Amino acid sequence: MKWLSEEEQRAWRAFGTATRLLNERLERDLQAAGMPLTYYDLLVMLSEAPDRTLRMAELAKWTRSKPSRISHAVNKLEQAGWVRREHYAADRRGWLAVLTDEGLEALQAAAPLHVTSVRANLIDVLSPEQLRHLEDISRTLLDHLGE
Repeated sequence: MKWLSEEEQRAWRAFGTATRLLNERLERDLQAAGMPLTYYDLLVMLSEAPDRTLRMAELAKWTRSKPSRISHAVNKLEQAGWVRREHYAADRRGWLAVLTDEGLEALQAAAPLHVTSVRANLIDVLSPEQLRHLEDISRTLLDHLGE
């Protein structure tokens, strides 16, 4: 086993702490709008899908979540009136999640808060060059980890 050098360890710890703090801040800021970050992400995916509809299995795939976790989240979104489930005609066992008009309104209300938080806590903190490096590093990690 090859241990981390001091420089590697500093980079790893800074990255880990920074990503945790950023996610905590984004989560806290979205909670002010009454929406957890996970639910926001699901609503964004549905809003960008054709007919604001995705198979539950697709939501699980794209969020890297277990189907049971997505089902639980969609249950909560259904209770809020933001999503409804429909049977998938091509597969009797399959279900679709559909973004409702109320869900779209909730997303549109939360989006400015989220974008403001992303901008204040990430985008505006970095120089344009750092932002390009961040994208390059992130894409390298995504390619390696299996986007």
